[in-house]
Amino acid sequence: VQHVKQQLLKGRLYFCGSLLFVEAADRPGLLVDLVKAITDINIAVESGEFDTEGLLAKAKFHVSYKGKAISKPLQLVLANSLRYFLRRPSTEEASF
Repeated sequence: VQHVKQQLLKGRLYFCGSLLFVEAADRPGLLVDLVKAITDINIAVESGEFDTEGLLAKAKFHVSYKGKAISKPLQLVLANSLRYFLRRPSTEEASF
């Protein structure tokens, strides 16, 4: 059970062509935060689907760069950015 919790906290992401798949622990505002993290590095979100299964959030985004499929190097930049974002500790407003 602890291993599963660790995997959820770290998140998982992978590409299939121009589709980006993200799985992470669900929390309020996750979808908005994911889209912001993607668009902050000038990658466009053409469309997306979002679903939750218990504590697991699953997102699928069709992404592009300047109207074209993103290249492998840009996929790596995006993956590293999202991994950093997903592993960041979150601070709840109520804790202040």
